[in-house]
Amino acid sequence: MKRIRRKQLQRRQTIFMISIVVFMGMVWSIYAVSSTISGNQITTSAESTVSPNKNMATPNKRYKIVIDAGHGGKDPGAEGVSGNHERSYTLALSTKVYELLQQEPMFEPHSTRTDDTFVNLEDRAHIANDLDADAFVSIHGNTFSDPDVSGTETYYYTDESLLFASKVHEQLAEATGFKDRGVKKEGWEVLKLSNNLAILLEIGFLTNPSDETNMLSEMHQNQTAEAIVSGIKKYFLDREG
Repeated sequence: MKRIRRKQLQRRQTIFMISIVVFMGMVWSIYAVSSTISGNQITTSAESTVSPNKNMATPNKRYKIVIDAGHGGKDPGAEGVSGNHERSYTLALSTKVYELLQQEPMFEPHSTRTDDTFVNLEDRAHIANDLDADAFVSIHGNTFSDPDVSGTETYYYTDESLLFASKVHEQLAEATGFKDRGVKKEGWEVLKLSNNLAILLEIGFLTNPSDETNMLSEMHQNQTAEAIVSGIKKYFLDREG
């Protein structure tokens, strides 16, 4: 009799333990569901999380644009009237252009240098070529022995780059307010080595007091950067038709 009662007691204890396990499992399931729904985001698995950017419109193509800050490091470039060097000016302006391009969904910007380091001409062109970039834009400040010489000019080498050079130069000349020295074909090494659209911008003459004063001002650099990006954008939008 005692043996029967002992078996009944053991059976009740087993049922009780099973009930506790089932109950805890139900509680855990409810907690998991509520956690998943929290924050107005419903997730059924790690792979099916709804991305906040999923429905954002994106351009048909992101154009890779390489921005090249002329000179740098052991190559200071032109020395301005005030003693400032071209390498510092080109880096400051190129950084502004890069940051503006980052804000444009249709562009994927890259830089040949982001600090005061020396990069040879071959490597600058190779950066763009290796990326299979859509365009290469080299930014410079001009120099001449006669301080009265001033103005902005844009260079290209291949015929395919002429229209691109013209679009950017048009915006640049208007924004800088400098004398328009035009668009010119020239076999600069960095342009000849490029496999893509490639232009070289001589923003103004650092050896001209008026040009240099404007070029070194924050406001003028911002206007110049906006003009360069506007010209780049106009070219590619027009090409898309």
